[in-house]
Amino acid sequence: MKKLTAADPETKSPDLAAANLAALRALFPELVTEGPDGVAVNVDVLKQLVGDKTVTDAEEKYGLNWHGKRRARQLALTPSTGTLRPCPEDSVDWDTTQNLMIEGDNLEVLKLLQKSYAGKVKLIYIDPPYNTGKDFVYPDNFQDNIKNYLELTGQTGEGGRKLSSNTEASGRFHTDWLNMMYPRLKLARNLLREDGVILISIDDAEVANVRRIADEVFGEENFMAVLVWDRNRKNDAKYFSVGHEYMLGYFKNESLLAATQTVFRGQKDGVDEVKAEFERLRKETGGDWDRVRKGILDFYAKIPADDPRFPLTRFTKIDEKGPYRDDGNINWPGGDGPRYEVLHPTTKQACKLPISGWRYPKPERFWEEVGKGRIVFGPDETTVPRVRTNLFENSDQVMVSVHYSYAQTSANQFNALFDGKRVFDNPKPVDDLRRLVAYLTGPDDLVCDFFAGSGSTGHGVFLQNVADNGHRRFVLVQLPELLDPTDKDQKVAAEFCSELGQPLTIAELTKERLRRAGKKIREENPLFAGDLGFRVFKLASSNIRAWEPDRDKLAETLEASIEHLKTDRTEQDILFELLLKLGLDLCVPIEMKKIGKHEVHSIGAGTVLACLSEKIPQSTVEPLALGLVAWHKELKPAGETTVVFRDSAFADDVAKTNLTAILQQHGLETVRSL
Repeated sequence: MKKLTAADPETKSPDLAAANLAALRALFPELVTEGPDGVAVNVDVLKQLVGDKTVTDAEEKYGLNWHGKRRARQLALTPSTGTLRPCPEDSVDWDTTQNLMIEGDNLEVLKLLQKSYAGKVKLIYIDPPYNTGKDFVYPDNFQDNIKNYLELTGQTGEGGRKLSSNTEASGRFHTDWLNMMYPRLKLARNLLREDGVILISIDDAEVANVRRIADEVFGEENFMAVLVWDRNRKNDAKYFSVGHEYMLGYFKNESLLAATQTVFRGQKDGVDEVKAEFERLRKETGGDWDRVRKGILDFYAKIPADDPRFPLTRFTKIDEKGPYRDDGNINWPGGDGPRYEVLHPTTKQACKLPISGWRYPKPERFWEEVGKGRIVFGPDETTVPRVRTNLFENSDQVMVSVHYSYAQTSANQFNALFDGKRVFDNPKPVDDLRRLVAYLTGPDDLVCDFFAGSGSTGHGVFLQNVADNGHRRFVLVQLPELLDPTDKDQKVAAEFCSELGQPLTIAELTKERLRRAGKKIREENPLFAGDLGFRVFKLASSNIRAWEPDRDKLAETLEASIEHLKTDRTEQDILFELLLKLGLDLCVPIEMKKIGKHEVHSIGAGTVLACLSEKIPQSTVEPLALGLVAWHKELKPAGETTVVFRDSAFADDVAKTNLTAILQQHGLETVRSL
């Protein structure tokens, strides 16, 4: 039975540097050699392998460089020894939900999620701090990020003081921000599926820098687009009213999408509204199409010319299929197209040919479209037939890159959830995020936002699941940044948290928004049976006690270290650390069964069997082992099973050896203790 310690790989997040080195060694064994500090990569051999001219001097390489970049890159590769502690009391539908809301420094959380969620996320959306000249709270002390996090959130140190100040007067204004962003983007890329997409909201201050570092992290060839969101006008601006923001999009692997001929299509703005009005008018008029048409034209008249819905006003004709237009071009697109005889259905004479030939390559295809009601003939053969387009049958399109999204509308919608109180400045519009989720994901995909803020991304996932009866899941991460009740900009939010009896942090606002959004959606959609809950986890140091000798109190330190697990942690804390460190989903099912006097947990249908009893007497070793074997046979897990015990539970090594031997005799080879 192997005893796991704080130094073992199984108790840390993945060592990405070691994995990269192993991948290089597998491809080019001659590349890896011995160095003064252990194994190293021989750069001279690398030059020979790829051709000397393809390896450039770092100082002359095209790209963005800044002070601390090497350290920031190394930070992304440094394993975390932290854990995520479950908080069922803060959660909604803990036992059934598949959604996650995690409180903590997103850098550490991203590291901890690597084993469980690498290659599983379809869409990452982030709205990071815009670096506007105000402080941002992400620390740039890279030595001990768990310690930084505890200080930052007032759990230790000087009561939550901000560890990083980034005013415009700072000589490191852009550098500090880049050092914060770079390792997070490196880790985020690992979470994406090969067909995944990341969207990054940003403004003018750092858009150029984000483009350069994203080109480096994701590859310039994977650049998707820059979307522009027109939020509002500012009449007090000195020169120009800058009311827009950007959203940069990158693929994980665009070549994969190209090879599979993947395309994105989204609903045209306003189609659902027109459809609802059409159905209302049809019922009201009893199918009087002249009156329905008048009602639809009245509806169109209220749409201003700069509204995204305005193109719909071209669908001015009405019948039982809804609004349509019949002015579509039936010409072959360029050059000389097919020329065949088409007889007019009434005159039985050959119709006039389009200038460049028929749009459809063969007569059979032409008449197939006629049968579907998509071709309109003129009164006789002297008029070229036209293409009919039905609005409700052609309601999707490629998303445009420029969007109008009034910021005040978003703020009003958000404030309404919080009883009219303005507890959060500039929340991202939930309707915009819902549209992006609909456009870029399927109904069973995973969405991640590790700068969750007000929780708009999670809310948007809820709404889209209701819209298409989907089962999308989300993982949100938000730093529990402290709110200052003496700060006029944070006073309302701090008072709101106090009224709820919750800590004064932004993360509490995120959770409360998700609770209220889920409740409202359930009330408005009583037939929707989907997931509107979320599990809450909080970043913390590992449940496994690290060896920290105190020379002045060595005897006391030795005695305390006998218990390998921290005494203030629960069985549930330990179980979820096992999930993380063994690479299992944090929402995987956990079953409990009594074997004699011992509670045993099955995680992931038998992937892990854990007995964390504080005492396992010699007399119960054999029945416990045989009970585990029997349950394992009943569960029939697909892969290898890991069996875990509390190390201090055994009276001596003999008991551990006997139990391990029985398990291994029955095929349970991987036995560990904590």
